[in-house]
Amino acid sequence: MNLLYVFDLIGTIAFAISGALAGVHRRMDLLGVLVLGIVTAIGGGTLRDILLGDTPPFCLKDENYLYVSIAAALLTFFAHNLFNHYRNALLYFDAIGLGTFVVIGTGKALAFHTGFIGAIAMGVMTATAGGVIRDMLSNQIPLILQKEIYASACIGGATLFYLLSKFNINHTVVMILSALLVIWLRLLAIKHNWALPTATAAGIEPAETNTGDHNA
Repeated sequence: MNLLYVFDLIGTIAFAISGALAGVHRRMDLLGVLVLGIVTAIGGGTLRDILLGDTPPFCLKDENYLYVSIAAALLTFFAHNLFNHYRNALLYFDAIGLGTFVVIGTGKALAFHTGFIGAIAMGVMTATAGGVIRDMLSNQIPLILQKEIYASACIGGATLFYLLSKFNINHTVVMILSALLVIWLRLLAIKHNWALPTATAAGIEPAETNTGDHNA
C-alpha cells in the first residue's frame, strides 16, 4: 500500500465526516447523513472519471473508498459531538485530503491526454465537487463560491503539477510538491483568515457568509 493511497483514504474519511456533520447539523436522518457523507467523499472523483470516460468509476473498482466513507459517516452520526469537539483537527486532515485529491485528479487527467485547462479542471473537480454536492443537498451556498481560499488553493496546486510535469522531474516529487502547495495554502488561509476579494458597489449589501456547517 503506497503513501499516496493512504493519504487518499485519509482525505476520503475527512471529507465523509464533513459531509456527515453537515447532515447532522441540518437535522437529517441516518440515511440523509450517510448520503451526504458518501457524496462528499467520492462525488468529485466519480464525476471526474465519468467525464474522462474511465468507467466504472474508481470507487466501484476499489470499494475500500465506499467502505471507509460509510464507516466514517456512521461514526459521525453516532458520535457527532466528539467530532464537533475536534473540528479544528479535522481541518488538517481535510487539507491533506484536498492536496491528495488535487494531484490524483490532475495526474489522471494528464494520463488521459487533456490540455492545461482540462487537467486543472479535473484536479479541482476531484477535490471540490463532492463538497459542492454536499452544500447543495444541505441547502447551503457552496463553499467554493464563498470567499474561502479553497478552490483557489486547488488551482494553485494543479497548475504547479501541470507545469512540473512538463519537465524531466520525478513523478513522486511532482506529486509531493503540488500536494504540499495546496495543503500549505489552505492551512495558511485558515490560520490567517485569508479570503478572496469580493465586488463592492454602491447599494449592494454585503452577504452574510454561512460557514457554520463547513469544515471541508
